[in-house]
Amino acid sequence: MLLNKIIENNVYCFEEGFNTWQEALYAAGNPLVKEGYCENKYIDAVVECVEKFGPYIVIAPNIAMPHSTEGAEGVNKTTIGFMKTEKPVHFDPNDPEKDARLFFTLVSANHEEHLENMMALSTMLMNEEIVEELLLAKSVEDLEAIATKYQDS
Repeated sequence: MLLNKIIENNVYCFEEGFNTWQEALYAAGNPLVKEGYCENKYIDAVVECVEKFGPYIVIAPNIAMPHSTEGAEGVNKTTIGFMKTEKPVHFDPNDPEKDARLFFTLVSANHEEHLENMMALSTMLMNEEIVEELLLAKSVEDLEAIATKYQDS
């Protein structure tokens, strides 16, 4: 399951909240930078894309998928990172549908691995029970429990 990869790769964090969506995106990228999956300039590119194109990364209420365009600089390895916030991050103050608390940051250096990750993420996010449990998660132990519970999903 994708959560197992996230845990194994040490690319997760839990945060209280942020004053701006930009701060949230940098925080979501921190574990990826720390573990060598990407460099800060990739996270800069993600922020620039949202500034340019709007909050396209919010794919459903409470769920954001930060990523940059294909071929963005600063990518070293393919993975998906996870961040959960207690308070919603507001991407559009006039549209609560654009608030997010679950962040799945995509980093792609290998197209095939990226497609596999995207399929695994899509499958996981289609399960409303998993999403509800992720919204309640507060620690890596909670992620491990969710991964174990839904390992065959």
